[in-house]
Amino acid sequence: QVQLVESGGGLVQTGDSLKLSCAASGRASSRSAMAWFRQAPGKEREFVAAIRWRDGTTEYANSVRGRFAITREIYGNTLFLQMNTLKPDDTAVYYCAAKESMVLVDTTDYLYWGQGTQVTVSS
Repeated sequence: QVQLVESGGGLVQTGDSLKLSCAASGRASSRSAMAWFRQAPGKEREFVAAIRWRDGTTEYANSVRGRFAITREIYGNTLFLQMNTLKPDDTAVYYCAAKESMVLVDTTDYLYWGQGTQVTVSS
């Protein structure tokens, strides 16, 4: 089993920055890759960014590439999402997720999910 707890969400203004954290615990082999997803009101959940835990390889959605950065602290078992130049379209509940597979391009096989943290960007 894997437990994921997000934190760091909040209300910010357009152009601001925010850093999300996800504390992970449980079997390490079940967390070979971790990712951030988001879900805006009335929309489906969408992929934001992913990282391979072992070597730090990353993947990003086109909508956030160049503005967001996903990183991990290996010994602290913590995942981060640094979000810069935030826009109102970034408003959503952000979820941390984990999976056993190290294949980052597949964003449909995440098994473990956190409860989410709200990010609201005002215009």
